[in-house]
Amino acid sequence: MEREKEKMERYSLAASTMASFLTAFMGSSINLAVPTIGRVFNAGALTMGWVVTSYILATAAFLVPIGRISDIVGRKKIFSLGLLIFSISSFLCSLSQSIGMFIFFRVLQGLGSAMIFATSIAILTSVYLPWKRGRVLGINAAAVYLGLSAGPSLGGALNYYFGWESIFYIPAFMGSVTAAFTFLKLKGEWIGAKGEFFDVTGAVLYTAGLVLFMYGVTSITYSPWAKFLLLIGAANLGFFLKFEKRAEMPLFNVKLFKNPAFAFSNLAALINYSSTFAVGYLLSLYFQLIRGFTSQMAGLILLFQPVVMVIFSPIAGNLSDRIEPRKVASLGMAVTSLAIFSFYFIDKNSPLYMVEGGLVFLGLGLALFSSPNTNAVMSSVEKKYYGVASSTLSTMRLVGQSISMGLVTLVLTHFVGNVEFSKVSQQMLLKSSKVCFLMFSFLCFVGMFASLARGTYIMNMKMRISEFNV
Repeated sequence: MEREKEKMERYSLAASTMASFLTAFMGSSINLAVPTIGRVFNAGALTMGWVVTSYILATAAFLVPIGRISDIVGRKKIFSLGLLIFSISSFLCSLSQSIGMFIFFRVLQGLGSAMIFATSIAILTSVYLPWKRGRVLGINAAAVYLGLSAGPSLGGALNYYFGWESIFYIPAFMGSVTAAFTFLKLKGEWIGAKGEFFDVTGAVLYTAGLVLFMYGVTSITYSPWAKFLLLIGAANLGFFLKFEKRAEMPLFNVKLFKNPAFAFSNLAALINYSSTFAVGYLLSLYFQLIRGFTSQMAGLILLFQPVVMVIFSPIAGNLSDRIEPRKVASLGMAVTSLAIFSFYFIDKNSPLYMVEGGLVFLGLGLALFSSPNTNAVMSSVEKKYYGVASSTLSTMRLVGQSISMGLVTLVLTHFVGNVEFSKVSQQMLLKSSKVCFLMFSFLCFVGMFASLARGTYIMNMKMRISEFNV
């Protein structure tokens, strides 16, 4: 019995880490191909921003509903189906004949990604005992950062030698292999809310509200309807929360936010990703359009950040099993803020070691923040809410990423307008990047206080053990 349990732990960790790697690889490698894709489809800066944003928007919109579905019908089922959808849509992206078709398949890719994000951490939390979670969440985070590190280097090389289409072959192949591994090796199922019904009304209100809100944020600089849609989306989300308080079996249990550890850990995640996600995008443009480097060279330089994250994430995860996660995560936010601030001082002739040093400290800060913060979120809820908690945290990440790209789009539009990258003034691009770096550094500094505000991390181990065995 004990041997079977250990085998299940290993298989669940292997499936989760493989899936985490491929989704991270897809997210980081596409940044290096943005200038190339823009030239191929003759798309401007605003349109190319949607190459990244459409994927994030779709993933965020479906996350919480899918997390709830996984709690009801089974996390393994949703995880496996998500891998298949992600693999197929990745391959279809490589066959796109227009920018519109490409963005459509990116939305479909986002749906598959939502199914993976909503279940992978929930499966790990379901399988592993509470005092082991920090370590395995650190390993899982390391897989994410390994994907982030392989993305720029391998993605840049593939784009340079074989064309942008080749970047999508790896997620398509790896997703198929991981899906097969899950079907064959990962036995059993994890259902936290068996017999409960799905809140369709809540799902519609949530999805519509989030899509309208996020679309308004990302298009406020060029769409006359953006402000109106943003307000409608915010009002819709407010109505959703009010509706959920009265629902018998809500899509999302609003009472979870009464727990300071859950509420402030999610807020810290939202702020962290709002201030860090677009940094890689801006540095990719800096290296290729200002310094004149190839996508391959740019990818190799950007490699510094995720390599540091791979090394330190398991260490940070272990620390969060022994030290209050808020302390480790808050230190990570402080380091991240300083790292982003250092990029404010780069210009066309800055020595490479200056940028590389900033990337090293950025990687260290993100490693110290990510897995301890995830540990705090997942350990603050009951077992039946693992799917929803995992989805909420992932939603914070993706909404934060969308806000990050939205802020970059806002600044770029103000300084350079909607013109093709080949026609963008280097001086204006550098000036807009500096504004973004300064803004992101301040935002991350504020996030450090949100991380500290979650209060003392307390977990009654005996209660968690008895709950785990139910």
